[in-house]
Amino acid sequence: MRRRDFVTFISGAMAAWPLRARAQEPGKIWRMGFIAQGYEQFYDAMFDGLRELGYAEGRNLVVKRRYAEGHADRFPEFAAEMVRLKVDIIVVTTTPAALAVKNATTTIPVVFPNAISPVESGVVASLAHPGGNVTGGAAQTAILSTKRLAILKEVVPGLSRGAVLWNAANPALAYPWRQSQAAAEALGVTLQSIEVRDPGDIEAAFARIAQARPDALIVLQDALTLQHRKEIIDFAIQQKLPGMFVAKEWVVAGGLMSCGESLPEMYRRGAYFVDKILKGAKPADLPVEQVTKFELVLNLKTAKAVGLTIPATFLATAEEVIE
Repeated sequence: MRRRDFVTFISGAMAAWPLRARAQEPGKIWRMGFIAQGYEQFYDAMFDGLRELGYAEGRNLVVKRRYAEGHADRFPEFAAEMVRLKVDIIVVTTTPAALAVKNATTTIPVVFPNAISPVESGVVASLAHPGGNVTGGAAQTAILSTKRLAILKEVVPGLSRGAVLWNAANPALAYPWRQSQAAAEALGVTLQSIEVRDPGDIEAAFARIAQARPDALIVLQDALTLQHRKEIIDFAIQQKLPGMFVAKEWVVAGGLMSCGESLPEMYRRGAYFVDKILKGAKPADLPVEQVTKFELVLNLKTAKAVGLTIPATFLATAEEVIE
């Protein structure tokens, strides 16, 4: 088992963070809005980073958290509330929330630590020059589509048909789905689109997958599918269906394998953007950062449960193997 140093950023070397940094304007109480589908443990990494930079809840930081719990139609309500509360900054964790906040305000700065297709979905104008009031980090969900399919092709004997589960109500995922289709065509794999739009669609999606009997399952991750990863993983194992996921969190929860960025590292880096903005930087002037190195994580217990033998040569390429 081994682990590579996997996180670097396109926009240049990360500035060193002092362990006992002081936040600007001693005595000021900063007000932050935080809008998400639901709580995820990796969000804590951002608040750990903020503490290292001198921002601590209960001392100089007040955080107004709002969770949609699968009801994306509540994001405009949350955005309007943050405007009324006159928060200093808003952190969002999903594209529908980012778009809702953009519609509600052009002046309150917004940080999106792990945006999916931020340009294609209209969250920012470009990575180098985001414009407007939103910036942060960008996941390479679309670019990695080919790599994930190639990995599945190597591991799953005779892979010819796959099912792709994704949230069609999230505009950020339309581009990764198109990229997945192009990658599948190049690799001689047929993909079936399994779309969900809210938690109520998930059981019906499972029924469609079970009826289609694909060779593998691919999940295009967003906040909605992350919130329901246990049900998705349990279904895949029950169906003896090899699953490919985006982030390590899925594999830790029992998913077969993942290939993607480290979510805790991206959220920790989100603290850098919050600090820069609270100290006077404009989101429009802070380039969106993309992770350029990724981690491949594999769960051997799950491989056995779905009847899959993982070649030793493939195991040697994994950053982490869960046994």
